[in-house]
Amino acid sequence: QVQLVESGGGLVQAGGSLRLSCAVSGRTVSTNAMGWFRQAPGKEREFVAAMRWSDGTTYYADSVKGRFTISRATAKDTVYLQVNSLKPDDTAVYYCGSTPYGGTNYYRQSRFYNAWGQGTQVTVSS
Repeated sequence: QVQLVESGGGLVQAGGSLRLSCAVSGRTVSTNAMGWFRQAPGKEREFVAAMRWSDGTTYYADSVKGRFTISRATAKDTVYLQVNSLKPDDTAVYYCGSTPYGGTNYYRQSRFYNAWGQGTQVTVSS
């Protein structure tokens, strides 16, 4: 069982930046990828970014490509999401998740993730 705890959210003005963190603990041997998703009020949880755990290959949603960066600590105990050039449309609760399934189609769909953190709120003011 993988345990995940997000932190780093907050209130920021448009154009600002934040660094979100996801502390990873527990049994990660079956983890194929770690992903970040977000969910705004009244909307479905949507894919933001993912990292294949074996080799660090990264994947991004088109809406955040060039603005957001997923990375991990050398010890693989923390996953980060650097969010730059924030827009009001980025306002959401951001979640990190773990998936045992391999392949980009699985990485981009929340239903294939079997462990989630509690989320961290990001609010972008205009």
